[in-house]
Amino acid sequence: MRIPLVSDPLYPDDKPPDRESEHDAAVDDDEQPLLSHLVELRKRILRALLAVALAFIPLMLFANDVYRWIASPLMAHLPGGATMIATEVASPFLTPFKMAAYGALFIGMPFVLHQIWAFVAPGLYLREKKFAVPLLVSSVLLFYLGMVFAYFVVFPLVFQFFAATIPDDVTWMTDINAYLSFVIKIITAFGIVFEIPIATMLIVLAGFSTPKRIARKRPYVIVGCFFIGMMLTPPDIISQVLLAIPAWILFELGILMSKLVFKPDEEEE
Repeated sequence: MRIPLVSDPLYPDDKPPDRESEHDAAVDDDEQPLLSHLVELRKRILRALLAVALAFIPLMLFANDVYRWIASPLMAHLPGGATMIATEVASPFLTPFKMAAYGALFIGMPFVLHQIWAFVAPGLYLREKKFAVPLLVSSVLLFYLGMVFAYFVVFPLVFQFFAATIPDDVTWMTDINAYLSFVIKIITAFGIVFEIPIATMLIVLAGFSTPKRIARKRPYVIVGCFFIGMMLTPPDIISQVLLAIPAWILFELGILMSKLVFKPDEEEE
C-alpha cells in the first residue's frame, strides 16, 4: 500500500469541495410533501401571533398613557383650553384597543419577519441567504427609522402648520379615533418609503435592472416621489415635501447600495 506523501494533494482533483454547490444541491434534492410545508407554516404563524399578542397585553394595560404620548405632538399645538374629543359612543374603548393592536404589530414585526425568514430559508440557496439576512435586518431598521422620523420631525411641523392656519372663529378639537387613523397612516407611509433603498437593491439583485439604468430614471422618480407625497399625506405642502425629499434621498442611497452588490462585468453599457 502506498503511503501518502506530504506533497500529495488533499483532494484527487486538486479542488476542495464547493460548500456553496453542495448546499445548493441539497436544497434542490430536499423535496417535502405539501402537508409538511403546511404544518411548518402553521407553526410559524402561531409563533408570530403569539409574539404580537405578548406585545398587545402591556400596550392595552397602559393604553391611556401610550395614547397620551402618541397625541403629544398634536396636544402641544392645540389652542389654550382645547382638548381632544370622542364623537362616537364606543370610541373611548375602541380607539385604545385599535392603537394597542397596531402598536403590537409594529413592535412584533421583527419577530414576525423572523418567522417568515425561518419558513423560507430552507428553500434558499447559500448566496441568497447571505444577502437575505442583511436585507431583512436593514429593512426592519429602516422601517422603524421612518416611523421615528414621522413622529419627531413630521408631526411637529405639520401640526404647527395646521395650528397657524386655524380661522379665528374655529376651535380646533380633534376626534381621538380620527387622529389615531391619521397617525397610523402617516407613520406607515414613512416606514414604507424608507424601504426604498432595500427595494432598489432587490431589483438589482433579481436582475431586473442595473444601477445605471435605475439612475437614468431619476427625473421620473423625483416626480413620482412628490406624487406619492401628495397621495399619502394630508393636503398640505409641508407634509408632502417632508415625504418626497427623504424618498428622493433614499432613492439615491439605494443606487449607491446597489452598486456594492452589482457585478460591473454584467452591466450593460
